[in-house]
Amino acid sequence: MISKSINIHVTENKEERPVAFLVKMASQFESKILIEAGSKRINGKSIMGMMSLGLDDLDNITVVADGADEETAISAIEEYLTKGA
Repeated sequence: MISKSINIHVTENKEERPVAFLVKMASQFESKILIEAGSKRINGKSIMGMMSLGLDDLDNITVVADGADEETAISAIEEYLTKGA
């Protein structure tokens, strides 16, 4: 299991699309993906859970990945959340 603190900086319109893309991205990995924001810990593969976080640009979150492809998952999620790729 690995975790990484990330400051969000997504340059796209912050309506539903970035959250939906993040859930789609997390779902491609075998690893369990959790997003921690404040006192909440949400399954990164759950669209409803992720929408409930109400994340904004420049928020700080912790991404936790546990599984065979955890390093690749963390890297891909960090890339998206910091560069809006």
